[in-house]
Amino acid sequence: MADKLKITLVKSTIGAVPKHVKTVEALGLRKLNKSVELPDNAAVRGMIQQVRHLVKVEEI
Repeated sequence: MADKLKITLVKSTIGAVPKHVKTVEALGLRKLNKSVELPDNAAVRGMIQQVRHLVKVEEI
């Protein structure tokens, strides 16, 4: 596993399931095409798995 993950919001949350919208916000993503760097752990991986159709993930 990598030390950090770079997560980018690539699809809008408009029309998404409300739970997925909250998950994206909890990851720290607010605007389209913005990225955040988060630690690579089970909690973050689980959140990414839930909204994998909205985000792009790169290992750093």
